[in-house]
Amino acid sequence: MRGTDGGRCAGRLEQKQSRAWGPTSQDSIRNQVRKELQAEATVSGSPEAPGTNVVSEPREEGSAHLAVPGVYFTCPLTGATLRKDQRDARIKEAILSHFSTDPVAASIMKIHTFNKDRDRVKLGVDTIAKYLDNIHLHPEEEKYRKIKLQNKVFQERINCLEGTHEFFEAIGFQKVLLPIQDQEDPEEFYVLSETTLAQPQSLERHKEQLLAAEPVLKLDPAARVFQPSPLASQFELPGDFFNLTAEEIKREQRLRSDAVERLSVLRTKAMREKEEQRGLQGHTYSCALPAGCLLQGTFYARERLGAVYGFVREALHSDWLPFELLASGGQKLSEDENLALNECGLVPSALLTFSWDMAVLEDIKAAGVEPDAILKPELLSAIEKLS
Repeated sequence: MRGTDGGRCAGRLEQKQSRAWGPTSQDSIRNQVRKELQAEATVSGSPEAPGTNVVSEPREEGSAHLAVPGVYFTCPLTGATLRKDQRDARIKEAILSHFSTDPVAASIMKIHTFNKDRDRVKLGVDTIAKYLDNIHLHPEEEKYRKIKLQNKVFQERINCLEGTHEFFEAIGFQKVLLPIQDQEDPEEFYVLSETTLAQPQSLERHKEQLLAAEPVLKLDPAARVFQPSPLASQFELPGDFFNLTAEEIKREQRLRSDAVERLSVLRTKAMREKEEQRGLQGHTYSCALPAGCLLQGTFYARERLGAVYGFVREALHSDWLPFELLASGGQKLSEDENLALNECGLVPSALLTFSWDMAVLEDIKAAGVEPDAILKPELLSAIEKLS
């Protein structure tokens, strides 16, 4: 696997002990993004339509031997594949342009897409949901319909996130200056409008949309299949796997500051070991190259093992058969364990071993049936040679 925040997975697949190695606002947004991508393609002189997964990639020095050409993201609104250096500007422009037609959906996408710290996003979203729950459960109590903007919780959890103010205003809150008892100057509050208060079901619907949303852009696993080769264990990764954004650097700095603080506290051995595992997250993307035939994919370093199992399962011709993935040294990687790839030491790259569940395989052979080819025909038809 290769990794930093994302990852790549590949595997050698053999029949025996094989080595392996994963009427809506959305419609209008999708159409808008597609138009903008088409316009950009026209300006740049590219004949391909957006969504055809054609991305011009500047070649890095020495990139002829890179295991992967770069890190790519897929826009689920259009199906277009974007390079890392394209993703933010392209999707931001599309989302911002849609505030005039569906501000609620656009603000939700802004919250989940523009803010990169997923822990902070979850904390902020959960806090907003609590505000809305209080209104829903206590519609007659005026105090729940007002949110003080200078409130410590609001400032620390919500004000710091892009898109949250737009969300409050889109669902029916208005900024109002209100007098404070025993205080000379008024303070700013969000106050829910009477019109919205009369439609509590709309607040509940918007809350569920906010909680269920995810970032618009998804990391593209970029599945590739290679012929057996001794080069499978030689990993050279492009700069995208290691170059951190400003926000990622801030996050790493925060983690290091927390680590320094923890060093001043007496800890048990178990506490130290747990923290060391949590700290194995230095890179931004994660790759896995499992080993016969090689199946390769890219993953976030903080993705769970289940994502790798799902990626492999989707590539299998007999996707119903149970299988195992083993790390170097024969360590079994359990799909049921809720571990991130960086916690398993699978970043920035790793070579995993694939094998069918031997008990099930023996039952199938005893019935006189031979397993089909391991990978799906469409993947085998695009097999490449490592060079």
